[in-house]
Formats: sequence, C-alpha cells, structure tokens
Amino acid sequence: MPEHWDALIVGAGHNGLVAAAYLARAGLRVLVLERRSRVGGASTTEEVFPGFRVSTAAYLCSLLPERLIRDLDLPRYGYYVYAKDPAFFTPFPDGRCLLFWQDQKRTCEEIARFSRRDAEAYPAYEAHLERLAQWMDRLLWQPPPNLARMSARDVWALGGLGWGLLRLEERARVSLLKLFAQSVADFLEPWFESEEVKVTLATDGVIGTAGGPRTPGTAYVLLHHVMGKVNGHRGLWGFVRGGMGALSEAIAAAARAAGASIRTDAEVERILVRDGRAVGVVLATGEEIRARLVLSNADPKRTFLRLVGEAELDPEFAHQVKAIRMSGYSMKINLALDGLPNFKARPGMHLMPHHKTTIHICPDLDYVERAWEEAKHGHPSSSPLLEITIPTTYDDSLAPSGKHIMGIFLQYAPYRLREGDWRALKDAYADRVMDIIEEYAPGFKNLVLDRHILSPLDLEEEFALTGGNIFHGDMSVDQLFSFRPVPGWARYRTPIRGLYLCGAGAHPGGGVMGVPGYNAARQALRDWRWRRL
Repeated sequence: MPEHWDALIVGAGHNGLVAAAYLARAGLRVLVLERRSRVGGASTTEEVFPGFRVSTAAYLCSLLPERLIRDLDLPRYGYYVYAKDPAFFTPFPDGRCLLFWQDQKRTCEEIARFSRRDAEAYPAYEAHLERLAQWMDRLLWQPPPNLARMSARDVWALGGLGWGLLRLEERARVSLLKLFAQSVADFLEPWFESEEVKVTLATDGVIGTAGGPRTPGTAYVLLHHVMGKVNGHRGLWGFVRGGMGALSEAIAAAARAAGASIRTDAEVERILVRDGRAVGVVLATGEEIRARLVLSNADPKRTFLRLVGEAELDPEFAHQVKAIRMSGYSMKINLALDGLPNFKARPGMHLMPHHKTTIHICPDLDYVERAWEEAKHGHPSSSPLLEITIPTTYDDSLAPSGKHIMGIFLQYAPYRLREGDWRALKDAYADRVMDIIEEYAPGFKNLVLDRHILSPLDLEEEFALTGGNIFHGDMSVDQLFSFRPVPGWARYRTPIRGLYLCGAGAHPGGGVMGVPGYNAARQALRDWRWRRL
C-alpha cells in the first residue's frame, strides 16, 4: 500500500522548505521530496574543490524577510548573515573606483569624487526607494487578485490596492506606476549625472534578467533587489555564515522541529492526478506516495508540462504555460584562489575593504547594453557584466587557511545559443572571463587554483531550472503579480485541485525570499480548513 500524507512538497528548495514548515506547524503530516542528495535547491553549499565549501549557485542573502526569520526562529538553527560593508566596489579602466558603504555619509563622499550634484541627490534617492519598498512590502504577503476569472474578492482586492496607491505621496505614486514599464537607465537618469554612479546602481536592474539597462521593466527588477534588508538596513545584502546551504539547512531544521519529514535522493517523476485532482506523486523508482495536498516548488513549466502532463490540462492553460518566457541569460563561475586579487584601482593583496564587497566589472551603461545586445541574438557577451564576491573575506571557515573562494555571477550567457552548445563552449568562455578580470587585477589568473562553471544548461540540469532561468520565469511586468505564473492562476492554486505552486514561478517571484512558499502554504491551509479540496 502507498504511504499516505496530508501534504507532499515537491522539491526542498528554500520556498518548499518554508511551505513545509508552516504546514507542519498547522498540524499537517508533511513530507518533502528532494531530487538531489541535499536540501536547498539552488541555495546550497557544496565542497566542489577539496577543502572549499562553495555556495555553488545562489550566493548572497537579503530578500528573506525578517518576519520569516523571526517566525521560524532561524538563528536558533544556525542562521547568521554577515552584512556587507562596504556594499559595492566598481573599478574603472582609467584607474578610478567607486565604493558604496553602509554609512550613507561615506558613500556620499565617494560619489562626490565623481559628481557633487549626485552626492547631494543620493540621500533623497535612497529615501525615495525606501518609500517605494515600504509600499511594495504589503504586496508581498497577499495573493494577487485574478484579472481573469475575476470574483468579487478580486474586485475588492484591486480596490484595496488603489486605495493604498492614493495614500502614497504624489511623486512616489507616479514613480511606482512608471517603474513597472520603465528601464533602469530611465529610472536613474533624473537622479544622477555620473555614468559611474548610474552603472553601479543599474546592476541591480539586470542581474538574472532577460534585458539590458535600457530594456523596459528593468526598473522594477532594481526595486525587487533592494526591497530586502540585512540587520534592518534596506537594500543591503550579506553572506550567510556557512554558505547559502546553511540558510536552507536552518529552514529544514525548523520544518523538522515542527514535525515535517524530508527525503533526499527522492526524485518525483510524476504528480498523480485523478478526476482533475492531485492525489500524490510517483518517484523515479516507481514508488507511489499519496496525499491530499501537493505543493510544487518546481518551476511552472516543469510542474505542469513534465510532472503533471498536458493530457491532464486544459489546452488553453497548457498553451499559456508554454508561453512563459523562461530562457536564462546567467552563468556562475566558482573559483578556488590562492590569495586575494590585486586591483589596479586599489592596489594590495592583503585584506582590504573593497575585497569584502560585491565587485562590479562594468564601466558604463553602454558596456552593459552592448553585452545584452549580443546575448539577445544568441551570442555570449564578449564583454559581460561581472558581479564578483569573495565570501571568505567574512567567513574563513569556508576555505583552507590563506585561501579564498570567489564567485562570479555574469550577464549575459544565453541559454539558447545561435551557434554551438554550452558543453563545448563553457571552458573557453570562462577563459575569456578570467582575461577580463586580469585587465583590472594583474596577476589574477596566477591565483586561480581550480574552477567550477555553471552554464545556463548546467543550471537547468543540476538544479532543474528550466532554461537556466534563476527566477523560474522572467521578472517582466507581463509575468509579475496577477500574471504570475499565468493570468487567472496567480493565487497559488492551479487548475488541478489540491495542487499548488510554492516556488519562484509564483508571486512575488525570484530570489532567496521564502515568501512564495509562505503564501502558498497559507492558501493551501485555507482550502484544507474549508474542505475545498
């Protein structure tokens, strides 16, 4: 006889673990099933080189809300974040550089070296982002109203959003509405004149995105990336002690403490559907497990087209799922280093403040736009935007004494190539990335002891991210809020009764956030209690 549970979670990524924790706390018998040998999905720590514990995919934390951290008591299970300070370091080809600090006054002093006008504008810019982020905070925690298949509840919810907008002061209200369709370059233009300042800030608008700084909608991606907090500081990011896997392990521990069970090396091959209702899953081994609730942490295409199957779906719904844009443009390169890089803009190989930042290699907006232009036509950017971090500058337990880990997250590496394939190209492309860093930090290549490359194809195969898309679908205005994953199904329920989406393919989207998992669990519990299954 098959096992029977109240709820099954497909995938032990951080969102699935959050959902499991809340369902278990409500008294349900919960089982999480994970394909890989460890929990966390893309939020994981792995020893890819002997003695080096690497955050192989996700690498920084900010978006996980303080509310979830407190509610699940994650510090009790080892969760701790080192807040970055300084936050950003951008070296430029002419030998100058720009640092952003936690201390706003110090940041303004840095900016003033490029533009006094921009230094004067920066505090107002941060205050403006704070107002927008505060308004967006309330949207994170509520299922979006359906704009298709509308009910009276959806109309009421839309009215509530309108009332909330009216309560914003006029400039913030207009800016908020514009940024959903605005490029990050256009959003920054009225605030700053310095190209160096604008490109440093614009990186948050294009990381993980199918678009360049002049692509409409990238302004919202910037806001999405600065909505989080570390130690109460809005927009700040940090390194999790023990790597990103320590975050996932802490959530898993909270879920287990609430009574949830977790099985790794348990790949779900199919979600069982009977008479339009999810009744359980079948594992790759053939084992069948039954449950009244199934929550999928897989992306929408993998969930519906592979695990459920088109035969169980309405043709129009299947067509909408197929149309979700989910082709990634990101690559991650992890390096084991014999020491710290010696940047021409800040000479020195001993630990210095700029080594502790997110380092951006992108001299101006045109550079980033050219990189995107190449990629959107199927060619890896010849001069990509590089976002570089060195977590061992905070947590020396991750590597042997005197050694370091460097993570390079880059834009743009298109999943769909015009010529060739990633298995054949990725090593040569990684060589090109090493050459670019060498231009800014002579001798850098001599420090590299080993490297681990995740092309978009590797992200798909290793972490089950369809198209190598780290957000489970583009974060563009037509794939956000009431349109995520598709119109009419934005409230975590799906056309299959008893099946819910709890991953980044649901509102509010990507990043190590946990909110989709929380909201999906809350929706499933509501249906459980009202016997709507």
